[in-house]
Amino acid sequence: MAMATLSGALLLLSILTDLFTDSQSIGVGINYGQIANNLPSHSRVAMLLRSLNIRRVKLYDADPNVLSAFSNSEVEFVIGLGNEYLQKMSDPMQAQAWIQQHVQPYYGLTKITCITVGNEVLTGNDTQLMSYLLPAMQSVHSALGNLGLSDDITVTTAHAYSIVSNSFPPSSGVFRQDLGEYIHAILNFHAQTKTPFLINAYPFFAYKDSPDQVSLEYVLFQPNPGTTDPITNLKYDNMFYAQIDAVYSAIKAMGHTDIEVKVSETGWPSKGDSNEVGATVENAAQYNGNLLQRIAQGEGTPAKPSVPVDVFVFALFNENLKPGPTSERNYGLYYPNGNPVYNIGLQGYIPQMDYSASTGSVLSTPAFLLIFILYLIHV
Repeated sequence: MAMATLSGALLLLSILTDLFTDSQSIGVGINYGQIANNLPSHSRVAMLLRSLNIRRVKLYDADPNVLSAFSNSEVEFVIGLGNEYLQKMSDPMQAQAWIQQHVQPYYGLTKITCITVGNEVLTGNDTQLMSYLLPAMQSVHSALGNLGLSDDITVTTAHAYSIVSNSFPPSSGVFRQDLGEYIHAILNFHAQTKTPFLINAYPFFAYKDSPDQVSLEYVLFQPNPGTTDPITNLKYDNMFYAQIDAVYSAIKAMGHTDIEVKVSETGWPSKGDSNEVGATVENAAQYNGNLLQRIAQGEGTPAKPSVPVDVFVFALFNENLKPGPTSERNYGLYYPNGNPVYNIGLQGYIPQMDYSASTGSVLSTPAFLLIFILYLIHV
């Protein structure tokens, strides 16, 4: 009887293992912001993302509780170094100390693949902070090299789309002239280190500012006549791809054709103030749902058809403490209780019982299966 139970347990193990290992991750990543006081525990979030089959997560910090909760998982992490650290990170010794404290202790068990140094620095008003950005990126990269991690962890920074001064037609895209000195040096860094250029692209803003001139269908990936670039004769059926290609053109205008553009943020709010035209549940569902379908097809943009678009959706949860207009608190795919804000085909769940709250970690699949098998054997 014991042998029969063991055989059944092993068969179940085989079936469950296949279920876990054969499933394909969805192509997008997710931004996991935490400016809120009502979010679920990190271990429950880990289980939600596992159920959604999302394996790429971007943080805005290097929260040790999050990194511990995802240990022994298949999730790859982009971690952030906040703007408040940039001056210190310009010092190579302090950059190395930060890596040793915030990366090395978790790197072996949690897949940390990228560090974003600063966020939207160049579109702020602090020119001194702008001057610290590249030195900080260089110091962090060098520190990773000193510790033997630079082959596995890339260094970059995320830019607001407003660094682009002209985006249409896409082939005429150029960066703001007043930022040229900073951007040119950063592009040289990316070329030397073979790292991506990150942009936060939100067609929502373009529609909100000019709803009478921008087609809603064009920004939501819905059927529409599209637009044609008169210089390249390339046709665009959505603004998002046109924005990405405009960044490629701006990079090319600065002499680089070997740097990949990735989208570190994009999304659509499900609620907004009265002057935030288009911020509705229906439009958010259309934008993110259609975006996910495009990414799943492995599409490239018209100018880069062989380079699949790489996207991190903003954001996992609504964040109730974010300042600014109402939209800022309503970009989430999920409410903090785990219910979806709208249905875009992502079937996930947050377990009600948080067995790992005391340790801050979630059981890996093999550990869970082993415990389950031992339970069956002893029943």
